Formats: sequence, C-alpha cells, structure tokens
Amino acid sequence: MPSRLENRRGVYLITPDLDDTRRLLALCEMLLKQPVALIQYRNKAAPAVLKRQQASALLASCRNAGVPLLINDDWQLAADIGADGVHLGRDDADPVAVRGALGSRALIGISCYDDIARARAAAALDVDYLAFGAVFPSPTKPLAPQAPLHLFAEARHLGKPTVAIGGITPDNSARLRDAGADFIAVISGVFDAPDPSAALAAYHHSFSQVDP
Repeated sequence: MPSRLENRRGVYLITPDLDDTRRLLALCEMLLKQPVALIQYRNKAAPAVLKRQQASALLASCRNAGVPLLINDDWQLAADIGADGVHLGRDDADPVAVRGALGSRALIGISCYDDIARARAAAALDVDYLAFGAVFPSPTKPLAPQAPLHLFAEARHLGKPTVAIGGITPDNSARLRDAGADFIAVISGVFDAPDPSAALAAYHHSFSQVDP
C-alpha cells in the first residue's frame, strides 16, 4: 500500500514532556505558524487524564493549522480523540491490528531504530513512514543505538517515506536530506531552544533549503 504522506516532507515536531498544558499549546501554536509537516504528541511521564487533555487540545490547534497530529504509542487515545494517526515502537501494538482499529485513513508510523530488516517487514504492511534513529547522539534517548545514514538510501526502494530522529541540529540536518531522509523529527532542538521559533526556522532553512 502506498503511503498517505506522499506529498509531505520536512520538519516533524515531537512534543516534550510538559505538564503545563497552557505552555505546551502556546509553544505549538507559535510553531504551527511555520510550515510544520507533522506533529506527534508524546509525553511519557503524564498520567492518562493529562495525556487526553493535552492531546485533545493540541488536536484542535493542529486542525486549525492543517497539520496532521499523531499520538505516540497509544493508538486507543488516537482513536478516542480522533487524531490523524499513531506512531508505534517495537513494544507497542501490532500495526496490522492498529490499522484495523483506526481505519484506512489513519497515519501509522513505525520505529525501525537501526534495523533495516525491521524496516523491510514494516514496509510490507499498510504503514505510512519508517523512522530510523538515533542518527546522532540524542539527549532524549541517550542509550539508543545509532542508525547509520546509509539506512536511508537502503530504505529508498521500500516505497515508504523515511523519518530521521535523534540528535538532529540545523548544522547536521542537511546531511540527512542528502542521505535521503524525507522528514527530520525534532524535540529538544526546537522546544528547549532559547527561541523555539527561530530554531524551527533554522531547521527549515537547513533541511528544506527554504525560509518559512
């Protein structure tokens, strides 16, 4: 099955672990003024009630901006709030079962880490992107295995867009574009920056070679 993301490329924002919902929304709404490709709601530390509140509020902002919202790990939360899709890791639900639960229009992304065999298996399913990383040392996942850049060229024939994640900066993101990545996923490089809006603009300029 072809990806539902064939016409999207660029910066993929992933939210940080923020309990302050008002601050999270303010940051995201400011960043959504730029051409963000996708947003993923990810908060590993929040209780279920807070996750639902934050994801629902963020979905409204994404709808206004025309940007798809994916939920990290929790396909049931994605279904409950009507999010655009879900991102699944190795220990999450089976992608085939999730596709059946979420329906044909949902976006499903798969973490492939540094494993091209996992990517080949995932590409044979009805999923929408393959994520590799950490491509560089990452403050979010310091123990993650490093995914070599040649994986993006190897994955090109699999017919699914690829996402690079882990330690990506404006200075190294052009290397990922040249390696063949379709998206760069960023958390701390934008959300922890002194000026998140300027940081995002720097990623756009480096990866997509455009000024937002």
